[in-house]
Amino acid sequence: MSHTAHIPSHRKPRRRSASTMALRAGVAGGVLSTIAVAGAAGPANADPVTETIEMPTLTAGLSQAVAQSAEATQQVALDQELQAQEDAAATKAAQAAKKAKAEAVRKAEAEKAEAKQRAEAASQERASRTSERSTLAAYSSNSSNATGSAATVVGFLKAQLGDAYVMGATGPNSWDCSSLVQAAFRQVGVDLPRVSQDQSVAGTQVGTSNLQIGDILYWGGAGSAYHVGVYIGDGQYLDAANPSKGVVIQDLSGYPASGAVRVL
Repeated sequence: MSHTAHIPSHRKPRRRSASTMALRAGVAGGVLSTIAVAGAAGPANADPVTETIEMPTLTAGLSQAVAQSAEATQQVALDQELQAQEDAAATKAAQAAKKAKAEAVRKAEAEKAEAKQRAEAASQERASRTSERSTLAAYSSNSSNATGSAATVVGFLKAQLGDAYVMGATGPNSWDCSSLVQAAFRQVGVDLPRVSQDQSVAGTQVGTSNLQIGDILYWGGAGSAYHVGVYIGDGQYLDAANPSKGVVIQDLSGYPASGAVRVL
């Protein structure tokens, strides 16, 4: 026998934690494994207390129910998300429609106001032009520089001052050179040809140094003229010049005529 066999140990017993739980999990044949629970610790040399609990079997029906519940929860979440997206889209569309309607109303009102302004301006321009034509016609008819038919022709021509030049136009607010001359002489019953070439040979040829008010001036050869106007006295003529000038009075010194014909 050892001499130390009956000598008690001087090492203090090690204290265990207040409670120890061991969980061993595993599935074998569809049954949860045993859970071992150790009770509260006693003295250092006490035997541990173990309690065995049998967990219920996870059956196929319960497994299916859990799966269906998870699927239903996921579907509800998806439906809620889709509804939120639809609500947001509907709100955005309504806002866009409201904005588009307001813009259309604003644009329509602006166009209406602009059309009204244009109509008023056109009316004022017509009234002004009518008054100007009446004044010029009266002045020309009473002018000592022109009498009779020549005064009427010149009065009509001056009433068209400021009108536009448009090739092929025949009035009342736009002309080309020959249509203006034709319309002026029609006022006194003289029916002239429509184009410059024919008008340049429509009457008696006269020299440009012996002009009278009402003579038709032409540029180019007689019978092949490319432009016409009417002499109004004081070295001036009136014509539908070109698109940039329109109907104007010009000096012969700046653009001498090739010849002239007298029809009055």
